[in-house]
Amino acid sequence: MQTTWKGTIGFGLVSIPVHLYSATKEHDVPLHQVHAKDGGRVRMKRYCEEEEKEVPYAEIAKGYESPDGRTVTLTDEDLADLPLPSKKIIDVLAFVDEGEIDPLMFSKAYYVGVADKAASKPYALLRDALVESGQIAVTKIALRSRESPAVLRVHDGTLVLQTCIWPDEVRPATGIAPEEDVTVRPQELRMARSLMETLSEDFDLAQLHDDYQQALQQVIEARLQGVEVPHEEEAGEAPDNVIDLMEALRSSLRRAQDAHPERSGAGETEAEPEEQPPRKRAAAKKTTATKTTATKTTATKTTATGATASKPSAATSKKSTTAKKSATAQKSATDRKSTAAKKSTTTTTRKPATPRKAS
Repeated sequence: MQTTWKGTIGFGLVSIPVHLYSATKEHDVPLHQVHAKDGGRVRMKRYCEEEEKEVPYAEIAKGYESPDGRTVTLTDEDLADLPLPSKKIIDVLAFVDEGEIDPLMFSKAYYVGVADKAASKPYALLRDALVESGQIAVTKIALRSRESPAVLRVHDGTLVLQTCIWPDEVRPATGIAPEEDVTVRPQELRMARSLMETLSEDFDLAQLHDDYQQALQQVIEARLQGVEVPHEEEAGEAPDNVIDLMEALRSSLRRAQDAHPERSGAGETEAEPEEQPPRKRAAAKKTTATKTTATKTTATKTTATGATASKPSAATSKKSTTAKKSATAQKSATDRKSTAAKKSTTTTTRKPATPRKAS
């Protein structure tokens, strides 16, 4: 692996001689500029406007044009001799949590390797300290005629230096997001979370591939073989999910569950709260039915109470009739006694019969 930079990490008074190696490599199909008419190669020529002729690359330097039109020429020696401490030293400035660095600031990554065996011990010390603390080291470094902030972190047991852009180089996001207040319902959020969990099940980033590069290679092969170039099928219109967001979420969740059958149960569990409104209506009906039953029960109780109340009236009436009959019987008995007494008196007051004379 080719060395990109040589220098020293300054960790307090501890110095770690290191080399930097490019940690990434972009794959791409190499394309050149050609003349569309005949396929002839088009090359860039370095042309000097003053001498009106092509100049070799070795004679090319960097220049700066001032606002008043003057040009200053800077050679490689001028750039190499800049009075800049970070040219050869990666000075550790502070240790912070990784979340304190906005990911928008991250740029290119480099593996950090030791320059000699003597650097192994301090290298391991810094690496293990970062792992144990869970933090990253904030540094500065000069690379390719540019000084940049950078961070040191650990990846697979190896120190990685990640260059960053300066904080004032991050553009503000003002006016990009919707400015109006948008209300997201809890059931929509739960459905979205269910969809997120289903899509994330068994996801492997290493399985992703470059579809563009593959499609471009197919077109190139078709051109080389003189066959028809494959074309992408015409895509249908994008669904308008702004009007019915919940239906779009449901359809997305069903599609994701079809792709991940093992997650279908969990998705349904998460989606179940979405059916709450019908449940509430059912509960309302049940409550109404209960109230109706309660009303009927109350009515029954009222009727029973009425019946119970009417029964004492019948008993009272019966008692009254019995009393009347008893009074009538008593009166009849009294009348009979009175008649018998009168008859007895009459019998007692009758004159005795005159005895007949003997003849």
